Amino acid sequence: MYGTLLQVPVIGMEFEAFAVLLIAALAGGAFGAALGALPSFVFTGFVVFLGEGIAVLEGELGGLDAAGAGDIATGITGTIGFGAVTGPHIAFAGGVAATAYAGRKYPEMEPDDWDYHFGKNILYAFGTKPDILAVGALFGVLGMLITRVMAGIGFPTDNIALSVVATAFLARLAFGYPLVGRVGGSSILDMSPFEREETRVAADGGTETERLATEPWLPHQYEWSGVTAIGIVGGILGGFIWLETGSIFMGYAISAMSLLFLNLGVEKIPVTHHITLLGSTGAVIAAAAVGSDPIVLLVAGAFGAIAGLLGELSQRVFYSHSGTHVDPPAMAIAAFMFVLGVLYLAGLLPNAGYLGL
Repeated sequence: MYGTLLQVPVIGMEFEAFAVLLIAALAGGAFGAALGALPSFVFTGFVVFLGEGIAVLEGELGGLDAAGAGDIATGITGTIGFGAVTGPHIAFAGGVAATAYAGRKYPEMEPDDWDYHFGKNILYAFGTKPDILAVGALFGVLGMLITRVMAGIGFPTDNIALSVVATAFLARLAFGYPLVGRVGGSSILDMSPFEREETRVAADGGTETERLATEPWLPHQYEWSGVTAIGIVGGILGGFIWLETGSIFMGYAISAMSLLFLNLGVEKIPVTHHITLLGSTGAVIAAAAVGSDPIVLLVAGAFGAIAGLLGELSQRVFYSHSGTHVDPPAMAIAAFMFVLGVLYLAGLLPNAGYLGL
């Protein structure tokens, strides 16, 4: 009875543990702003890869009894990789919000070689500027709270991804950007103005700037055929990694680590963490349903393609017309996992992948 009174409602944590998490989330969000959103997510990949690698090693060795079987890996993946230090809902979300704020408050900081609205430059590291770090800190806490509350009520999706999307939209509202923006082409899905290099004057974030009329999330990854192709490839690889290691998140981690090269300016590096994650999830579901490894890989490829196409649809609707970053992979993960979660709860799937339902 007394222990229950000391718990935070819905979240289900003791107040002292929640206070620790709250303080850490403030620092984690500021950390994401200091490093930049994309660099902080690259660190997510490295940390999760380390945690999943240790988990595989523990499985091969039958558990490291001296440390408690699984405790080390769970701590690295769960409390650091997907937690307050590099969790996307905290560090990446803090970096995205900080970039949206800087796009309005400090347009003069925009690099000369950046063609989009500065509020979308998630490669940019803001260093030690106190007000920008404060924005990152606040949105890091907000991301943590959204994730914990949605998990506490049992919302059937990847609530880290859902939180990344929610905080990005809240940043648009907070800093005066349109939720969708003015469509530059014949429809909201039309990317041809980008191909024609059409420009327009926009006041996203309160500052009038001339920018491209339509800004696809990835100039090298927006055509439907190419997105489908990389979706199939990444999905199969995610499924294969799960078959060989038992880790759902290792493919995701490898994809996230590969973005280091994108951040360093290597052209045409694809973004695939939503694809490999859903590919491995499809493999888990297919293995429980059919048990044939070749079919498992084919299902993984199909799931990867769907995830890629959902990401592309999301960017065409919610990214390319406004002035800040709303993450297409997070939208794809949240939407796809919600469908899978609902289907599982309805008794139509043997499991819900990595969702704790």
